[in-house]
Amino acid sequence: MSAVTTFHEFRNAPAPTRIRLTRRGRIVFFGIPAMLLVAALLSFAGFLNSPAKASDSPSQLQPPVAVSVTVQPGQSLWGIAGAAAPERDPRDVIAEIIQLNDLRGGRITPGQQLFVPAK
Repeated sequence: MSAVTTFHEFRNAPAPTRIRLTRRGRIVFFGIPAMLLVAALLSFAGFLNSPAKASDSPSQLQPPVAVSVTVQPGQSLWGIAGAAAPERDPRDVIAEIIQLNDLRGGRITPGQQLFVPAK
């Protein structure tokens, strides 16, 4: 055989076949980029819908006024919240007390100093 290829050999060579994707190949080729695109779009939509301002009025920008109280034996956060702001829902006041004092688990002890929202 010679190193030179003749026209006859090229003519009889099999035609290149098309690449066929299996089901798994289609999932990888189309599915993963589609999922990444959906994740990016959802992240972008969340960014656009996030609130851009902290409050509607300057009065809401004022820090809450708080007073210090000493926990007495037998007192609970519920009782302290009810005494501090009887016109408000005690659950909301308790949440503020926990946030103001950085209480872990909402536990208090007698003699402890707490900041409570003023009336």
